Amino acid sequence: MSRLKPVTIVLALVLAMPAFALEPINKEPYINATLLQGFIADKIADNCPTLSPRNLRALNELEKLKNYALRKGYSAAEIRAFVTSKAEKARGKADAAEWLKEAGAVEGDGESFCKIGRDEIARGTLAGRLLKDKS
Repeated sequence: MSRLKPVTIVLALVLAMPAFALEPINKEPYINATLLQGFIADKIADNCPTLSPRNLRALNELEKLKNYALRKGYSAAEIRAFVTSKAEKARGKADAAEWLKEAGAVEGDGESFCKIGRDEIARGTLAGRLLKDKS
């Protein structure tokens, strides 16, 4: 059995590096699914007078999500750029609006948002945990 030369090992690692590359942060499934839940909760709270956001819980969830992204290998600068991007925020809001529309929310009908919010709270989803019922 022959021994691999250091040059061969380095070359193999260099060629394999693209396989280890991170996908763009705005395509990472867990990050985007978690943020979508936050955008959904925000939209519900903005449109339902009896539900309000749990701001401290939301901040805690964002901190956990940041730590997840750092563990995955994204840099603090990448994370900051992503969460402060106006385009990404607009995309997240649009995705949440589409999700809510499919769930039965009707713009101008606060009760349709309240019903979805109460359902999310009852189901224990992240969006539901980010809301509290004031009624």
